[in-house]
Amino acid sequence: MPGPVPKRSEERRRRNTDVPIDQAPAGQDAVVIPPPDPEWHPIAHDWYESLAVSGQSQFYEASDWATAVYVAHAMSENLLAKNFSAHLFQSVMAAGSSLLTTEGERRRLRLELTREQAEQKESAGVTALNDYRRALGG
Repeated sequence: MPGPVPKRSEERRRRNTDVPIDQAPAGQDAVVIPPPDPEWHPIAHDWYESLAVSGQSQFYEASDWATAVYVAHAMSENLLAKNFSAHLFQSVMAAGSSLLTTEGERRRLRLELTREQAEQKESAGVTALNDYRRALGG
């Protein structure tokens, strides 16, 4: 979806009807996350491991994890290379976007991750101000 990153659903004022989505069943087998290659550059290794604990990974199929392995490998090769390749960097970033690794890419596909807050540690005054702000639409 080209154009600017859409706002989060709670920030939108106008709510158009949703376009119906075609659905298909997921793969039959449980998805096994391939282990990271110990030879990868530490940044590529950390990026790959962060995918497993990120919210969007619950939607990953085996092919998504295979893509992530390939992206992490290319990322590592570029980081370990004598001459850093801007073209390879651009390709790695584009492939990472296809794995929904950024907030903007998730919003473009209308996927929002939310965090549950275990405790509200706000004082009564701050809670009242937040209630007023919500009531005014801000």
